[in-house]
Amino acid sequence: MLITLIRVAILYFFVILCMRLMGKRQLGELQPTELVITILLSEIAAIPIQDNGVPLVNSIFAVLLLVSLEIINSVLCLKSSKIRHIIEGNPIVIIRDGVIDQKRLKQLRFSSEDLIEQLRQKDVFDINEVKFAIVETNGQLSVMLKEKNQPITQEALDSSAKEKGLQTMIINDGRVISKSFEECNMNEKKLKKLLEENKMTADEILLLLADSFENYIIVRKDKDI
Repeated sequence: MLITLIRVAILYFFVILCMRLMGKRQLGELQPTELVITILLSEIAAIPIQDNGVPLVNSIFAVLLLVSLEIINSVLCLKSSKIRHIIEGNPIVIIRDGVIDQKRLKQLRFSSEDLIEQLRQKDVFDINEVKFAIVETNGQLSVMLKEKNQPITQEALDSSAKEKGLQTMIINDGRVISKSFEECNMNEKKLKKLLEENKMTADEILLLLADSFENYIIVRKDKDI
């Protein structure tokens, strides 16, 4: 009995340590690969708990291998947008200006009931109020309301404030994402002009977001990193 308790305690703290090594995101909303790793970790940790005849070191090595694979996967996804898109997928817009994209809905195997339920969870009860609804890579729904349906703010009361659209990533860690150009009416010429106006090159930018109304968010890379 004492041996079982000791093995459980060792595995408990070891698995917690491994989850921390994988990063905070694994403890929140999980990507598909992260969910798989979490399930496998729990299954592997349970084997030596249920059978004292199984060497504890076997499970420890198996857990370390899974954690190593997940860390390698995270690094690859960080360095390559193509690998990230293959493994994690892409966010998909399923509502534009109150109109449901039924083709995308079918592609995601998202039923109308699922969509309405998730909208209600966002306190949205009228599809016509939705400007954009996006299914994120973790399956969660993000909603942007039309301007007239958004909560009133000081910015909204300012008549000179520019209208805002869906922010699209144009540059990610110095890499230009040309396939995002159409979503925000961007092109190579406009991007070059924007970079020249800000006296920056793409390599110096960590993040550049743009919408169809020429609203931009630019985050410069930290030179110390």
